[in-house]
Amino acid sequence: MAETTPEYKKKAVKIWWIIVSIPFIFTLTLFTIISTSNEKDPEHWRYMPTFEELENPESNLAAEIISADQQLLGKYYRENRTVVKFENLPPVLVNALLATEDIRYYDHSGIDPRGLLRVLVKTVILGQRTGGGSTITQQLAKNLFKRDTKERSKLAKLAIIIITKLKEWVIAVKLERNYTKDEIMAMYFNRVEFGSQAFGIKSAARTFFDKSPDSLKLEEAAVLVGVLQAPSWFNPVRNPERSTTRRNTVLGQMKKYGFITQAVFDSTKVLPLLTKYNVQSHSRGLGTYFREYLRKIMTARKPERKNYASYQSQKFMEDSLSWDNNHLYGWCNKNEKPNGEKYDLYSDGLKIYTSINSRMQYYAEQAVKEHMGGYLQPLFFKTQKGHRRAPFHWKVTEKQIKRILYLAMIRSERYRVLRGAKIDSAAIVKSFNTPTRMHVFSWKGDIDTVMTPVDSIRYYKYFLHAGLMSMEPQTGYVRAYVGDINYRHFKFDNVMIAKRQVGSTFKPLIYTIAMMPGGFSPCHKIPNVPVTFKMPEGQDDYTPRFSTSSRDGEMISLKTGLALSLNQVSAWIMSQYNPKIFVKLARKMGIVSFIPEVPSICVGAAEIKLSEMVAAYDTYMNKGVYVEPIFVTRIEDKNGNIISTFKPKKREVISEGTAYRMVSLMRGVVDGGTSRSLRYKYKFTNEIAGKTGTTNDNSDGWFIGMVPNLITGVWVGGEERSIRFASGAYGQGSSMALPIWAHYMREVYIDEDLGISKARFEVPDNMDGVEVDCSKYKERESEFEEIDNPENDIY
Repeated sequence: MAETTPEYKKKAVKIWWIIVSIPFIFTLTLFTIISTSNEKDPEHWRYMPTFEELENPESNLAAEIISADQQLLGKYYRENRTVVKFENLPPVLVNALLATEDIRYYDHSGIDPRGLLRVLVKTVILGQRTGGGSTITQQLAKNLFKRDTKERSKLAKLAIIIITKLKEWVIAVKLERNYTKDEIMAMYFNRVEFGSQAFGIKSAARTFFDKSPDSLKLEEAAVLVGVLQAPSWFNPVRNPERSTTRRNTVLGQMKKYGFITQAVFDSTKVLPLLTKYNVQSHSRGLGTYFREYLRKIMTARKPERKNYASYQSQKFMEDSLSWDNNHLYGWCNKNEKPNGEKYDLYSDGLKIYTSINSRMQYYAEQAVKEHMGGYLQPLFFKTQKGHRRAPFHWKVTEKQIKRILYLAMIRSERYRVLRGAKIDSAAIVKSFNTPTRMHVFSWKGDIDTVMTPVDSIRYYKYFLHAGLMSMEPQTGYVRAYVGDINYRHFKFDNVMIAKRQVGSTFKPLIYTIAMMPGGFSPCHKIPNVPVTFKMPEGQDDYTPRFSTSSRDGEMISLKTGLALSLNQVSAWIMSQYNPKIFVKLARKMGIVSFIPEVPSICVGAAEIKLSEMVAAYDTYMNKGVYVEPIFVTRIEDKNGNIISTFKPKKREVISEGTAYRMVSLMRGVVDGGTSRSLRYKYKFTNEIAGKTGTTNDNSDGWFIGMVPNLITGVWVGGEERSIRFASGAYGQGSSMALPIWAHYMREVYIDEDLGISKARFEVPDNMDGVEVDCSKYKERESEFEEIDNPENDIY
């Protein structure tokens, strides 16, 4: 008779199977509930992303600002992330990841049973420290959607960990079903974080090695893959020794699985860790002021009068005109994505193709640095040495200086923060007079020092500032844009924001009226004497300051008057017309800044933006047609679809003949007038037209220079009008601004690939019978020998 199993043993076996089965049944049930869930609330534990969400996962993609010659100028981002396709991933990078993270990647379907078993045995049962069992697909799933970060009990946390892991499995399986292995690999590299504000492989390669992913070497790829385990711990810049060890571990894994040979491993592991750290920052790189200008106008909102102070009516008017007429102004708030949402500059992965040429931008920035940092600023420091009121002019009183410094203090970021913290005024003033450790700007590099914030304000007042804009006449494309000397320390933009008195650079607009058909010839002679304007009753008569010359009292041509920048000549022209005519012309030439309808505009009393002056002069170069400056040529979405294109607006302002006569007059300025140093000092031999400008007491120095295929304007001056050179020899436009133009154009001409040739100005067919060559009238040769007269450009 067969021996029967005792009843208690049967019960024990049954209980054992129940205990063993419960976790599997529980897990299977949870897996089924999660995978079949239709929960829409992302906060709910049963929530699972739909296929559409998997297909278009939310991701902060940086907008890229791209130059006309296809160089990356910078980015706008919340996360510095840019998408790269699989075909642009080098094999060494892919192999390094496979060898380190998931060698069976191309064999499993999102979940690796062998990897899970290894974790179960080695980690859970044996208690050994070993790698996780997550596949690359699972790691991608983990990165695609936010994990629960709320404060919970230990039991709840354990449950969340289990549920999250199951969700990762489900998402991994869905990803494997709907994407190829190569697509998943690319998604992974685009999603992961590498530290140092680098999200995705493209940003990481640029940040740590300043190159694109497809240019990475074996050792560089190994470094980046190694970083993924712990971005801060293995950061190659902050922790080079750890990073080197981790790199060699990755190389060892690649050798283990046959991706590299023993010989390659041996030679590569001894290589030093070489990085080219290039932090992607808004305040670094080329075109910082230009990039900030784009950011501001593209995100601008529709102007509403209630958002402007009572004294900002002109600003409101200008912004309103920009909103109505400039497609780029407020672009993000004017354009919608297919889903009806407004574009987000910081996360939608836009590609903004600009008119800026990266090489010309570099030459422009170097020209500013060469002249301002290498010559003009040291000279200014030297002239201010020993002066009690420096850097302010000796005419400025101590009371005025205290007022200037006080206003600078209350406009500072430090003051704003302290006021925001509800700190009283007395405490704030005390903090501004307390020595503090800080980094301050110098042309030789930032200085680590200790000084009071008040002293730092005065220290920064010593620095002279500059602006440069270079524009292609026929297309309106802005090729270079330098807003000031250093964006990290001086964020005010002297191209598109600042308005400064323009001095004699406004005189060509005065002469333009005289050069129109029915007006005067360039060779027309007038008496070189002061001109007085009768003013309305109650006001004193106005006589522009006399520009001294060896030709005082003689009959001279209008061409000579502009060449020597004689105030009395432009005043004579003004006296022949109504000031309204000149203001109307300026408006047609693109100047929207306020210009008073008074006689003093003949010597440059108006305050105008550098960008407006350059665009106005472009009218002369473009045969009398005003061309609106263009900064962006097109915008693409993250998928490369063109969503906006930009073309300049044009309008005819003056005749072709009038435009050429003005070019001829301004050639005289270079050939024998206030800009003649371009010939004798800088050795330019090609045809150049231009005009210098200097305002009262040398507060502003200007130069706008033109060649047939490029026009460039430069402004230089102190932050305050009272910060200036005492001597006109140093403070006039030909000394402060013109050299920057010369340094810039020297490099532009050397770089023949730019195509800025030394062409001649084109003579129009119809000159209306007006003579531009005054030589036959036998004006004495010495009239052009007097140059750089400190008084010539001062009104």
